[in-house]
Amino acid sequence: MSRVVVVTGGAKGIGRAAAGAFAALGDRVFALGRDETALAKLAPSLGLPGETVQTRVCDVADEAQVAEAFHAIGPVDVLVNNAGIAESAPLARTSLESWQRHFAVNATGAFLCTRAVVDGMRERDHGAIVTVASTVAKVGAPYTAAYTASKHAAVGLMRATAAEMAGTGVRANAVCPTYVDTEMTQRSVAHIAQRTGRPAEDGVAALAAAAPLGRLLDPHEVAAAVVWLASPEAASINGQALVLDGGGIQT
Repeated sequence: MSRVVVVTGGAKGIGRAAAGAFAALGDRVFALGRDETALAKLAPSLGLPGETVQTRVCDVADEAQVAEAFHAIGPVDVLVNNAGIAESAPLARTSLESWQRHFAVNATGAFLCTRAVVDGMRERDHGAIVTVASTVAKVGAPYTAAYTASKHAAVGLMRATAAEMAGTGVRANAVCPTYVDTEMTQRSVAHIAQRTGRPAEDGVAALAAAAPLGRLLDPHEVAAAVVWLASPEAASINGQALVLDGGGIQT
């Protein structure tokens, strides 16, 4: 049966890969995001008809925009909380603005979208919520105080949701990937190159070396985990944060 799937941050990176993966299964996908140009290119770039992957401009940190978007979409079977930002700086030079911006998108955005769907899912006794977090939601990492704390908050929200939904047909889980080959990671690489004066290739190598895989993850690898956690085959999985890093973090 075709499901209604909402993917936030759905026009790029992991979100784009997830939108395509769900659509390939025959699901009706709604991709939300702030980049109107990227959203307009999504369905054609995936080679899919517009009615299969629909898009909507929505800032997940804006309560009114989230409420309007989910009201227009209607009942949701699968929510993928993927929208996120990442910036790096030493803790002592992390601005309050940067801290609040990370929490607004990475944590509050997940909260607003989860809140928008959870009652309807519980009423229908069916639904899956998958939050795209990060390995830093499991461990601390230097120069990422705002990002790390906001991803810990996102996983905490997922666990609280799972606890409330336990015993129903609604599940909440998360994926925690290491560095993924996305535009966001490329911006991090550019920042490292600018800060150190070293070639961008060195930055990629440094990030790849952070996990036993010795490479960046492909967005489709993360999307596959997201799709599985939302599938009937994962019906017994609730409140878990699946680490995708090749074995560096074992929980």
